[in-house]
Amino acid sequence: MKKNIFTLLLGVTIVSIFTACNSDFRRRAGGSIEEIIVVMDSSMWNSETAKAIRETYGRNIMTLPNPVPFYQLSFTDFYTNKQLENLKSLRNVIIAAPIDEQSNTGELVRSSLPQENEDKVRSGESFAFPVKDQWYKDQYVIILTSTSDDELASKIRNSERSLISDVFERELLRWEEDVYDRLEQTQYSDSLWDAYGWKVRIQHDYIKNIDTLNFVTFRRSLIDNDRWMWAWWQDDVDNISFLDNNWINAKRDSLLETWIRGTREDSYTTTDYKHHPVETQTFNLDNLFVHETQGVWTMTNDAMAGPFVNFTYYDPDTRRLFMVEYGQFAPVVRNKRRYVKQFRAMGRTFESDSLYNQRKANKEAISSL
Repeated sequence: MKKNIFTLLLGVTIVSIFTACNSDFRRRAGGSIEEIIVVMDSSMWNSETAKAIRETYGRNIMTLPNPVPFYQLSFTDFYTNKQLENLKSLRNVIIAAPIDEQSNTGELVRSSLPQENEDKVRSGESFAFPVKDQWYKDQYVIILTSTSDDELASKIRNSERSLISDVFERELLRWEEDVYDRLEQTQYSDSLWDAYGWKVRIQHDYIKNIDTLNFVTFRRSLIDNDRWMWAWWQDDVDNISFLDNNWINAKRDSLLETWIRGTREDSYTTTDYKHHPVETQTFNLDNLFVHETQGVWTMTNDAMAGPFVNFTYYDPDTRRLFMVEYGQFAPVVRNKRRYVKQFRAMGRTFESDSLYNQRKANKEAISSL
């Protein structure tokens, strides 16, 4: 077995060098965007390392109406060269074993790491080694190893945020490609840019509903899977010291009550704070400061609810504040994870026109003549 593994890895090195110097004509890796294959010796599937992997990559998303794991994990072992070849063709792969484990997976780990990286593992300096597009296009592989099962589990738990972020950033690019692979409605994006100085990419079958002052809505209305997007914006925001989770939630609820109403006169959309957490994280998107908020909406005086993803963007160059929210109502779709992740990818396509204030001033000057 050892000889077979070394032969495979030598071939991998040659392929990597070739594709680095030429166009990559390799096939795309297979498997679901949301599934991660965990390669471990079968005797370790209930180990501390396996538990840590489940807690990290397989933790439940609590901001969904029905919580599901962040990633679907499938644990597997391999015994033949053919089985290893099949594993190499998959989209998301974790290879995990203590560095001295006497197993096929342990041997694969040692054979995969250059000596300098193995030394870092033994000294406790490093334990995670991401390898992207190694065997196939659009592939994410990470090797997790340390000096013992307990030590590796501890390092995984202590690095949860960075481990998830690394694979999730790749996943978001995949969802963006998946969402817009058919006819994208650039006429909507272009009109938002020309009229209001901002845009997001609009999927092929969303339809504009409301367009008034500083609020617009788009809807993708299907019988079993209704989805929508709305946006609000404000100019001349010089100070954002008020911008925190409480302000975002209050502003959202105010806009929802005004614009996202039910069929009954007294029904409107609000946030379900009682039964589900509302979670916010911050990050930078180019020059924008972004709050991303996730939770569950509910309809007052009606039995309706679903997930939402809200983005609050601040552009310091133009002093403009934006809010874009995506929501879904799909009671027959129990697992809404993929749609929420699509929303998270769609919201990251937002752009603000850095010349908007100048263009606005020019228009006002011309109109005053």
